[in-house]
Amino acid sequence: MVPLLLVLLLALVLFGAGFALKALWFVAVIVLAVWLLGFVMRSAGTDGSRGRWYRW
Repeated sequence: MVPLLLVLLLALVLFGAGFALKALWFVAVIVLAVWLLGFVMRSAGTDGSRGRWYRW
């Protein structure tokens, strides 16, 4: 009974890790898209130069 529970627990952990990694890939792609959009659409300063679109 214990080996069966261990196998089921391992399957649950691996399924959860796979889902979390896939979700993190989606988050990374969304962040990259927002960064690229901000880089392309940044506003020009008063002197005509392109400023930073982020605050840090």
